[in-house]
This record gives sequence, C-alpha cells and structure tokens, in this order.
Amino acid sequence: MKTQSKRRRQPLSPDSSPNPFDILTEEIVCKILDHLHNDPFATKAFSLTCKAFYFIESRHRRILKPLRPELLPRIFHRYPFVSHLDLSMCPRVDDTTLNVISSTWKATLQSINLSRSRFFTNAGLSSLFVNCSGLVEVDLCNATQLTDLAASAIAEAKNLERLSLARCKSITDMGIGCIAVGCRKLRSLCLKWCLRVGDLGVELIALKCKQIRSLDLSYLPITEKSLNSVLQLQHLEDLVLEGCHGIDDDGLSTLDQSCKSLKMLNLSNCQNVTHTGLSSLINGTEQLQQIILAYGSSVSPKLPKVTSDLVKCLNAYSKLQSIKLDGCTVTWSGIKAMASLHSPVKELSLSKCLGLTDDGLSFLVQSHKDLRKLDITCCRKITYTSIDIITNSCTSLTSLRMESCSLVPKEAFVLIGARCSFLEELDATDNEIDDEGLKSISRCSKLSILKLGICSNISDEGLAKVGSSCSMLKEVDLYRSVAISDAGIAAIGDGCPALEMINIAYNDKITDNSLVSLSKCRMLKALEIRGCLGVSSIGLSAIAVGCKQLTVLDIKKCFNINDNGMLPLAQFSQNLKQINLSYCSVTDVGLVALASISRLQNMTILHLAGLTPNGLAAALLACRALTKVKLHASFRPLLPQSILGYMEAHGCVFHWRDKAFQKEMDPKGWKLHFGRSSSEVP
Repeated sequence: MKTQSKRRRQPLSPDSSPNPFDILTEEIVCKILDHLHNDPFATKAFSLTCKAFYFIESRHRRILKPLRPELLPRIFHRYPFVSHLDLSMCPRVDDTTLNVISSTWKATLQSINLSRSRFFTNAGLSSLFVNCSGLVEVDLCNATQLTDLAASAIAEAKNLERLSLARCKSITDMGIGCIAVGCRKLRSLCLKWCLRVGDLGVELIALKCKQIRSLDLSYLPITEKSLNSVLQLQHLEDLVLEGCHGIDDDGLSTLDQSCKSLKMLNLSNCQNVTHTGLSSLINGTEQLQQIILAYGSSVSPKLPKVTSDLVKCLNAYSKLQSIKLDGCTVTWSGIKAMASLHSPVKELSLSKCLGLTDDGLSFLVQSHKDLRKLDITCCRKITYTSIDIITNSCTSLTSLRMESCSLVPKEAFVLIGARCSFLEELDATDNEIDDEGLKSISRCSKLSILKLGICSNISDEGLAKVGSSCSMLKEVDLYRSVAISDAGIAAIGDGCPALEMINIAYNDKITDNSLVSLSKCRMLKALEIRGCLGVSSIGLSAIAVGCKQLTVLDIKKCFNINDNGMLPLAQFSQNLKQINLSYCSVTDVGLVALASISRLQNMTILHLAGLTPNGLAAALLACRALTKVKLHASFRPLLPQSILGYMEAHGCVFHWRDKAFQKEMDPKGWKLHFGRSSSEVP
C-alpha cells in the first residue's frame, strides 16, 4: 500500500489534459490534508481541486462532525474509514441513523459523541454496540430518556474504555450493574448527576472494572459503603466526589482501604466532610498531586474552615502540586500550615476565600516560590503589599487571576509586568489598573489571555502598547472599559493576528472603524459588541468578510445594525453557530437570510421591532440546524403550532421570555454579574 502510494499517479485517461497535480504522490497529498484538518472549508476546497484529490481526501478522513443527520446518507459512501464520529451538532439522531452508522463503519468506528442528541433508544444503541466491536469511547451525556434497557445495550461494547453518562437520570443501579459486567475494560467513567445510581451500582463498577483510571461520581446519593470498593481500584488516578452529601466523617472513618495510585481528588461541596474525613479518605495515598475542596465552608457551617488540621492532612504528600480552596474561609493557622507544606505546589486557587489578608497571602507565597498559577479572584482585603510579595517571590507565574481585588492600587500592576515576564494569562477585571500598568504588562510577550473588563482607568495609550508587544494574544476582554476607542482596538487588530475572542461590549466610543480593524484577525471566533451604539452594518460587514472563522456573535442593542449587516453574514460567516440579535433593527429579510447559515444552532431574538410572525416562521423552517431559540413570549400564540411541533421534533428547544423592553443599555445587570451591590458601585 505504501509502495503504491509513493508512485506518481497516472492521468485519469489517455485523452485527458495534463494535470500538474499528478506529480504529487498520495503520501504527500495526505500530509497536506493533515495540516488542513482544523479548517473544514480549506479541506473541502482542496478536495474539489481535482478528482484525484477528491478520492484521496475521502479515504484519508478519519474524523467527522456532520451538521445535520440528514447529511449522513451522502457521507456514508464518501468516507469509508471514519473512526471518530461527533454528532453533537445533530439534535435528532434516531435508531435508523444508528443502524446505518453501525453497518457502514462497523470495522473502523472507535468513538462516537451523542452528548446533545436525542430520539434514539436502546434498540439503536444495541445495533451500534453489537456491530461496532472496536468502539472504545462513547459520550451519552444528557440522554435523560435512556433507561436500564439502554444500559444493557451499552454492556455489549466489550472493548469500551471511556464512557460518559452524565445526567442520564433514568439509569439505575441495575443498568450500571449490566455495564459493569459487560464493559470490563473501562478506564474512564462519568456518572455525574445520575441520581438513581447509588452504592450498589458504584460498588459493582469497582468490583468488575478493575482498569478504571478516572471515576466521576458527582452528586450521586452514595455513602462510604461503596467507597471501600472504589479505593481498592489499583489503577485509579482521578476521583470526583463533588456534592456527594451522603458521605460524612463517621462513614469515612470506617474505611479500611486506601488507594495508593490516586493523583486527583475532588471533594467540593461535600458539606459533611471535615479534615477528619479527608484524612481517612486519602490515608495511604502515595501519588496525590491535586486536591480540590472548592466552595466548602461557605456552603454550610458544618464544614471546617481552612485550618491547620485540614492542611496537615496534606503534609505527607510530597508530590502535591495543585490545591484549590475556592470559596472557603481561610484562617491564619491554615495559612501557616500551607506554607509549611514540603510539596512543590505549582497551582493555588483561593478565589473568593474569606479571611485572606495581605499577611496571610504574603506569608504563603514566600514559601511556594515555584507557583505557576495563582487565583485570588474577589479577595477584597489584599492590597499593594500582596502583589509586591507575589511578584517578587513567584517570578515564574504563567497565570494570575485577580478579578475584583478592589484594594489593589494601580501602582501594583507595574510590578506584575516588571517581574513576571512569563505570564500567559492575566485577569484584572474590575480593578484600578491604568495605562502605566498596561505598558508594564506589555513586557509579557507570551501573554495570550488578557481580561480588563470594567477597568475605567485604561485608555488607548496603554492598550496600543499591549497590541504592539503581545502578538500571541488570543483572548481580550474590554467589557465596559469606557475610555477605550477605535485607536486602541486598531492596535489590537494590527498587532495580534492570533486573536480568537474579544469583548468590547458597552463601550460608547467604539465605531465601525474598530470592526474594520478587527476584520484583519482571520482567526477571530467570538465577538461581543452588545450595546456599542457607534457600530453599524458597515462594520459588521467587514467582520463577516474578514473573519470567516467567526462562531459566536453578540450584537444585542446595536441599534444601527440592520438587514444590510445580515446579508454579508449569511454569505461569508458559514461557521457561525450562535448569535444574539435582541433589540437590533433586523427585519424578516435579515432573519431569513441568516437562516441559510448551515451551522447556526443558537439564536436569541428578543424585541426586534421589524420582525413579524410570518417572517419568524419562515426563518425557523429554513434554519435546519437550530437546537436552541430564545423568543419573546408574545410570539408563542402567533406561530403555527405545527411549526413549533416540527422544530421540537427535530431537536430544537424553545425558551420563551416575557421581558419588557429595556430602555437602559444594561440596567444594573453588570453590577450583579460581578457580585457588586449598588452601594459599592461608583
């Protein structure tokens, strides 16, 4: 096969004109296709170059993500060697479809994603698992219609290694028992929110599936009875017990097993577990690298604070690298205990931790100078002192999240850029950072994520420096940074060619010139310009033409965007999946034009004055990939029930909103979003 592929291909017929591409071997063509896999339009254009390329591309493709199930029939014949099938964009997948899939790719299929699909039953799954014996990965998240009969069908997949059943709320212990008996090769299993699965089902998994590496039991009504068996799994590395309220200290104290292989433990929201229970659970663990105890003590007064007793439980684990205590109340004794840990802590998350002060944080980071990631979001008691110590001690930081650290002055941000040159992510949302701080941060040439929402002290001057120096930026958030204008955005557009996401919502100095500048960013995938009164269809048209990778667009309350902006979107933005049109000046004509975008799945359409029931009905019928639509409740009685029924039968979910028309741009919404009361807002 390889020998033949290296030969120069012969012309298709003696009479055909010479094809310059015939000099390329099949092996070279396949190498080219490997570099195009992230751009479906490029792959399609390449395959249409000539018949030979078309043929090679059909045999080369292994991964498929069809937009709609009705496209599958023409795909079956064209792509005979598919191994990974993602149907997450196909809300309606019935048994007939699964039957055809199982007969077409029974020799090659290794993974299938049905996480957002409905309408199939245990009969379709049985056909799939019986015929496709090579399946090793299946995602059935959110399949709330599946029962134990479906679980018994899954049990036919003897070679299955990775299975996700999150939110399969109708499957019980009996169904999980069938899977445990049939799928002995399981390495990863997610049962999150499978509320009818208890100790019996989990114990059967632990007893039968000895190869389990990752197990997610979040929000299951389990107790310590099943944990003894779980801890006997010799290869278990990741265990998630988030929200398991049936687990408590008394039960954990009875455990007589330990899991030496465990690397990650998540006990978030386990309200009845204190340091006593934690100690019992991780006793004997030798490989522990990450512990997550997020939102613990803030949820229930029964839970301990982060005290020395809690941290001492972790003292024996020399490989511990990541500690997440988001939402907990920290004490000075707990801080001192964390500082004395001998493990090489690289990640520390203290988001929304009550009781964290300059003294505590400074003492802590001076003991862990190898930190790479630090999250101090909403730690409102820290000041310049903390940032001074952090940047002086942890010079290798790659991620610093410090949203809403309201007492940190602008001078502190100069230290970040001067001392943390390896920084890749900075979240300074709702802070006092100014242009001098931005100029300093621009020294971080590897910066890829920069969040500056609600930073009223920054202007174009500082942003221009970032744009000219941080060419690797992929994500920029400037929400409500009201001093930013077209000049600052132009610097980002010119200097950051890798930009994938930008939020410039509610900035009244932004005009079409900003959108023209951003149209140079060919990789742009998400654009939020809601409430930008200075933009119009002219700027949006530039985005449509220049940013063909755009998938998410929010133009809510952009009153000057009308049908003239929708037409270019329909023509050029064929990757668009989600759009918010609320309060725009779009009419029936624009909405129907948008319906031609084959990938469009999610639309929010509230308070469009020019929209009629007939126009809406026509757009809904034409937009065949829709899975979610938000509409004003006033349209519900005006739309034919047959159309709504047809859409719902094809997997579309309607969300009806009875919101009054808002004259204000964003009345108090942003204050609530950032956790600030009216009295805190200047």
